[in-house]
Amino acid sequence: MNRTKRVDVILATLTVLLVTIGFLVFASASMGLLSRGGANYSLVLMKQGAIALAGIVLLFFLATKIHYKFFQHYATGIFFLTLILTILVFIPHIGFSTKGGTRWIDLGFGTIQPSEFLKLGTVLFLAAYYAKIKTHVTSFTKGFLPFLITVAVVGAIILKQPDTGTFLVVVCGATAVFLAAGGRWLHLAIFALAGIILAAGLATVYPHVQDRINTFLNSKQGTLDTSYHLRQSLIAIGSGQIIGRGFGQSVQKFKYLPEPIGDSIFSVFSEDFGFIGSSVLILLFMFYSLRGLRISDRVPDQFGRLLGIGIVILIVSQSYINITALTGIIPLTGVPLVFISQGGTALLMAFIEAGILLQISRHTQ
Repeated sequence: MNRTKRVDVILATLTVLLVTIGFLVFASASMGLLSRGGANYSLVLMKQGAIALAGIVLLFFLATKIHYKFFQHYATGIFFLTLILTILVFIPHIGFSTKGGTRWIDLGFGTIQPSEFLKLGTVLFLAAYYAKIKTHVTSFTKGFLPFLITVAVVGAIILKQPDTGTFLVVVCGATAVFLAAGGRWLHLAIFALAGIILAAGLATVYPHVQDRINTFLNSKQGTLDTSYHLRQSLIAIGSGQIIGRGFGQSVQKFKYLPEPIGDSIFSVFSEDFGFIGSSVLILLFMFYSLRGLRISDRVPDQFGRLLGIGIVILIVSQSYINITALTGIIPLTGVPLVFISQGGTALLMAFIEAGILLQISRHTQ
């Protein structure tokens, strides 16, 4: 019998721990702005705090007031709305470009990054679709082709911005939903082959992708920007040694590390808290994923199960993509560290996704 319970205490505790660590690390990393002209330490910290507070309110509201099946009814509408919002970034006087990317909508008083909405919109859409067609997921035309078309359309828009890191996260979330729904491994192998061809094409079309791959293969042969970023990140992580320099004591964040409060914040954390602290953070994300997947597996209906799995993979895959890129395991991607990096839309969406997952945890068997 399906009955409503309290949110899962372990998942809620892990969420609180990640959010708390995130704000403390952000406060430490923000000190690096003191040595950089034009940045206001207090203003940046207050803005992050305000977004986190709004996110916490949304998390509680979604976890306690909105049944996750509400999203099943509107999944298609939400997906196309987020798709249209993401396309709007290319419209002159609406879209906002900076640092070679066209990823934001200018609201006049600030900006939003619609691709962050699209990540969740894609997972919602696929979860609702596969919950509807059930066993037809093994069919090429009804199961695999809709998955391929959805990812291709979303990818065409996100890669046009260009934002390969966000597209990679979407692929992880969408693939997790497809497989959890019962998708065939043979179809996934076809998808993987298409992905390899696409990656080779992207490296040809987009110079920044080629630079990041070159830097990954040999940091001394990348362009100055990409190889410098990776080298400074590795210096920061190595400087932390076993136990770190201590909270707020990172040196690299002041002048050397690009984006210390953004994509590079894990390097600041590693320098502050060393190998032990970094391991604890990585384990926290691992425990979060294991708990989230266990909860999703115990949800009685297919939509809730697929949505939970998709959200867990979105959150954790993005975090591990960020960490592995900064440690040189994969090419740099530019995605933020969930719950920790600066990024208004990304941080807000992380709270929304966590709120929906906690709501799902109230309906386990």
